[in-house]
Amino acid sequence: MSVSRKRPAWGTIVFFGISFALAMYFTFAAVQGDYGLFRRIQIEADAKGLAAEKAALEAELAALAGKTRRLSDGYLDLDLLDERARIVLGMIRADEIVIR
Repeated sequence: MSVSRKRPAWGTIVFFGISFALAMYFTFAAVQGDYGLFRRIQIEADAKGLAAEKAALEAELAALAGKTRRLSDGYLDLDLLDERARIVLGMIRADEIVIR
């Protein structure tokens, strides 16, 4: 009786090795690549931060538009004009006392 030993087929080993390597590469690229999950999470966080910054800038723009309207020729708010003159020109009334 002869005992025959079966050698593993090199083609099968090479095929599974290459398949495993490609699977690992694509898994890595899907998670950490330029278009992977981590990059997507980072982009979404950046988008939320930029949306918050946009909302703050829109609120500031609305406030400045309101002040501009209140200082326009058609509608003049004397209190706002007085406040701006005091801040910009450093003016005070004669009956006021300045404490520094």
